[in-house]
Amino acid sequence: MKFEYLGLTDKEVTESRTKFGANAVANQETETFWEKLLDNLKDPIIIILLVALLVTMILWAVGHAEWYEGAGIALAVSLAALIATWSEHSNENAFQKLLEEASTIEVKTFRNGNLYQININELVVGDTILLQPGDVIPVDGIAIAGHVDVNEASLTGESEPVKKKALPAGLSDDKAEEEHRLWRAALIEDGEVVMKATAVGDKTRYGETMKEILSAEDRLSPLQEKLTVLGKYIARFGYIGSTLIFFAFMFNHIFVQSDIMAQYFAHTSQLSFTDAMSQSWAHYMQLDAAIIIDHLVTAAILSIIVIVMSVPEGLPMMIAMVLALNMRKLLSVKVLVRKLLGIETAGSLTVLFSDKTGTLTQGCLTVSTFVTGHAQSFQRLGDIPEKLRDRLGFALHYNTSAILDTSNPNNIKMVGADRTEQAMLSFVHPYLLQQADVDIVDIISFSSSRKFSATQVRGVESTTLVKGAAEVVLENCDSYLDEHGQIQPLTDKAPLNTAMQQLAQRAMRVLAVAMTDTAINNEDKSLPKRLILIGVLGLRDELRPNAYESVNIAKKAGIHVVMITGDARETAQAIGKDVGLFTDQDDAKILTSTELAQLTDEQVKQLLPKLYVVARAFPTDKSRLVKCAKELGWVVGMTGDGVNDAPAVKNADVGFSMGSGTEMTKESSDIVILDDNFASITKAVLYGRTLFKSIRKFLIFQLTVNVSAILVAFTGPFLGFDLPLTMTQLLWLNVIMDTLAGLAFAGEAALLRYMSEKPIPKDTPLISKDMWSSILLNGITVAALSIVFLTSEFSHQIFTGGHPLGSKEAEASFLTAFFAIFVFTHMFNTFNARTEGLNLFEHIFSNKLFVPIIILVFAIQIFMVEFGGEIMRTVGLTPQEWFYATLFSMVLIPVDFLRKLIRNLIFGNPVFHQ
Repeated sequence: MKFEYLGLTDKEVTESRTKFGANAVANQETETFWEKLLDNLKDPIIIILLVALLVTMILWAVGHAEWYEGAGIALAVSLAALIATWSEHSNENAFQKLLEEASTIEVKTFRNGNLYQININELVVGDTILLQPGDVIPVDGIAIAGHVDVNEASLTGESEPVKKKALPAGLSDDKAEEEHRLWRAALIEDGEVVMKATAVGDKTRYGETMKEILSAEDRLSPLQEKLTVLGKYIARFGYIGSTLIFFAFMFNHIFVQSDIMAQYFAHTSQLSFTDAMSQSWAHYMQLDAAIIIDHLVTAAILSIIVIVMSVPEGLPMMIAMVLALNMRKLLSVKVLVRKLLGIETAGSLTVLFSDKTGTLTQGCLTVSTFVTGHAQSFQRLGDIPEKLRDRLGFALHYNTSAILDTSNPNNIKMVGADRTEQAMLSFVHPYLLQQADVDIVDIISFSSSRKFSATQVRGVESTTLVKGAAEVVLENCDSYLDEHGQIQPLTDKAPLNTAMQQLAQRAMRVLAVAMTDTAINNEDKSLPKRLILIGVLGLRDELRPNAYESVNIAKKAGIHVVMITGDARETAQAIGKDVGLFTDQDDAKILTSTELAQLTDEQVKQLLPKLYVVARAFPTDKSRLVKCAKELGWVVGMTGDGVNDAPAVKNADVGFSMGSGTEMTKESSDIVILDDNFASITKAVLYGRTLFKSIRKFLIFQLTVNVSAILVAFTGPFLGFDLPLTMTQLLWLNVIMDTLAGLAFAGEAALLRYMSEKPIPKDTPLISKDMWSSILLNGITVAALSIVFLTSEFSHQIFTGGHPLGSKEAEASFLTAFFAIFVFTHMFNTFNARTEGLNLFEHIFSNKLFVPIIILVFAIQIFMVEFGGEIMRTVGLTPQEWFYATLFSMVLIPVDFLRKLIRNLIFGNPVFHQ
């Protein structure tokens, strides 16, 4: 098809952009680093800690607190806020940049007398734009040529297409009626049109709507909802624990450390227990008010820190890290995650409805065979008789929606041509260079519902050219052209049908080309009658080299794969067999769209587990299959590329759009498969499962820390230790556990083993029974061993720093060693948490972050112990003490190994039995 439009010049584009702006629509505004920091400082826990810091500094000013207590709190809070802010800010920027890089939309635009593909953001007022079926209107404007059916559901909510036609020549833009106006974000369903842009960017109707949408809050994904629920339970546990710790701390100062109670328990007092308690209380209340306030503030701060410890606020940050780290990995395998919801749910897929063309096949069609009306086959264009060849070349050249640029005869550009169109045009390449006196009278564009296209022409020849699905076109053919180009009656179609069936059995797509003297009826867009068959084309699309393996991986992962294609049953069956869809499936079902339509929804549900191929499918079939599968409780994935696929893609639990697909489908999807490859879909599933497992690993580690820290903080006062772990140490512990440890788990490798496990059900709790056994056993073990360590004479003798036993210096070395051992123990537990198996070093170097970060944490902890001084309540340890501390810290490795070993003996190894 040929259009004569000059479009704007470069100078006019610059002037228009200066006057009216560009076509970029406002995106979600991202917060600056300082805005994020301010938001993090508004966190209720942080505010409480800042108030506690203020009180501590006041007490220090009046001589009832050490300066380093306040400095330690300030340092820990600052580090927590800064690290969280930096992580959120850098990850969000990386995510947005990747989205922008991978979501570029190109628009067919006339400029400087030529047709170019221009980035949608570069359009300006006055641009002349060509729109074809499947295109989303990129600006507001007025139709100046052609007529189209437009779906404005994205703007009005009405799904019925609206007819638009060109503004009559001679009328100014202000005379344009609604039927002449085109609005950004609406979808061209049928026809072709050339439009002139009258509004761009935020000044379009779509731009105004986007401002309102961006101000609305995003809904939580299923994983985020689970995390919210889990966070509430953990917070409740923390609040209860902090309250108990507050009273335990005060109980220690009022009663446990009381000389009166000491005499009672030593049996040197004549007082009763009740009287001893009462006098201890009275004695405490007579102390200096500043001392009591100091105790209350210390108890309150300790309680607050326990709340901070109990809430895994690093988990959202860890998830952001996982996504940011994996975004480039996913992009490198041609997967763009548009919505976090998609990659989360992909790991739970139980059924995947997949397109064939370009997904399971290479998407590179070539015409392999031409069959004449009397069933004679030719493999090369040059072998076809000249008269018949000329008719075929003319029919394919002028019955196309593509814009042909023949300026370079060796590289003809076919703007707007899909794979099928490109294959047919390439087959008649020499005829594309011939320019005849031909005018386009009318067009019926191809659609998946009609399954044909038609173009009425006049000039050197006045005729209507038709091409489409062979069985559809052939139905209306009553004659054919012989090798001399003469019309012959088509009375016996049996030989031709046999030849077509043989092509289909060779996995070829079969299309027919015809012509007629009948004019196009653009009212009902029906296929013209009394067609003259020119011939039948057999187009072959080879399978992707990894298609069989990828389908096999999906099946092993428990995903039921159903191929949906517009091909004939025989073609679909041949491809389904080649790709391994129904290997070893004697009861596999293959249905056509017609057969599917004859079944009730209940019958479809019963058939779904055995259904593997739907041939001659319509887009409405996809939506129906999604609906039925979801009603069965399955987690549904749907691929799509065409306009009419958008509803099914949007309604699926996970919508996969193809990178070559329409923008409407991409907007409806959760994940964009940039290379249209089925193997990339299985990789998205793998990363979804990896994300879920990474979160679980972090939870095992984090909650073990929380359980042990709260138990130690609670029992310490009853053993005579005000603060076995000081407030500053607990805050420091929280900082490194929530940030660096989270980052260590964020880089966990996506193991192919995960694709041998069953899909993760949507309602699966984040913490499994096996996880609880690890968290509680290891947490209680650490707490119990901490109590033994704190009360053991043996441990006091080992960690003296070379000072006399019982001296103040020896006690400082002892408590320093306890702090180091407590942190080291949990860092060694990361090796337990990262694998469900007995081999702690399984794929450890596949996570390039894990070992360096663990080494870094050990190094930082050693530095903080050696140089923390009064702020961290630490003194330097001798090399021998460091050796013993490291040795004691490994205690959880054999403990968790025994737990896993017993579990494997009783329940089986989850690594091999999931």
